[in-house]
Amino acid sequence: KAAVYGDLLMNVRNRMLPYEVEAGSVERLYSSWMERCRQELSGGSYFKFKRNIRQIVREFDALPIHENLWKPKVGVVGEILVKYHPVANNHIEKLLMQEGAEVVMPDFVDFFMYMAYDSIVERRLLDGRYKDKLTSKVFIRVLEFFRHPMTKALKASRHFRAPRSIDKIASLAARHVSLGNMAGEGWFLTGEMVKLIDEGIPNVVCLQPFGCLPNHITGKGVLHELRTAYPGANIVALDCDAGASEVNQLNRLKLMLSVAKEQQPAKDEENIGV
Repeated sequence: KAAVYGDLLMNVRNRMLPYEVEAGSVERLYSSWMERCRQELSGGSYFKFKRNIRQIVREFDALPIHENLWKPKVGVVGEILVKYHPVANNHIEKLLMQEGAEVVMPDFVDFFMYMAYDSIVERRLLDGRYKDKLTSKVFIRVLEFFRHPMTKALKASRHFRAPRSIDKIASLAARHVSLGNMAGEGWFLTGEMVKLIDEGIPNVVCLQPFGCLPNHITGKGVLHELRTAYPGANIVALDCDAGASEVNQLNRLKLMLSVAKEQQPAKDEENIGV
């Protein structure tokens, strides 16, 4: 429940914040729901959890925003820690928003589904045990049970996109890599990038820890393939390390955003406010 709450609040906040009419309105609603969710987790029921999910989506969906304002959407993927931890990624979400982008973060829950899905793949491709496959399927069903209220509410909303199933992400990744790639973020990293592109978000930042060889291989190793398969893909790989130059990272992000703005159709140019 906590992971689902976190994914939902992260996504609705990031979607509405760049376009808010009243400065601070999104953050106030976000802070209010963070506290209410904490209280519910300490002793609430599944039915109250469902009601909270529906109410969060309704309240964020009703916030007044500049509907015609265009900003480049930028997806952030990569190794699990640097993707979500602001200290590890030099506060990339805040930085992208300051540079005039809408940040799209993949769901945290998807990573755990990916880990479970590997047992299904091992049974299919390698020498995995049938028991592990069944256990993983049950685990995924449990996660989907808790995420179902969020998926249903987001599908019915005006401004938000609902999450994809792990089966769908796996099928998207399988277009380009074998699902037998399980080191690091493995095929899941490719799947996240293809999912973003498939949802109309061609601008992607792929984050890697400096010393994580598996992640460099499964991340940077597919960039040429993805750029070839999707000509409009605007993907940049960033190393996240204590010794990395923040100025260099900022310059690469600015270059990516400039390319994103150049690719925006001319008919929307009058709506660009960044």
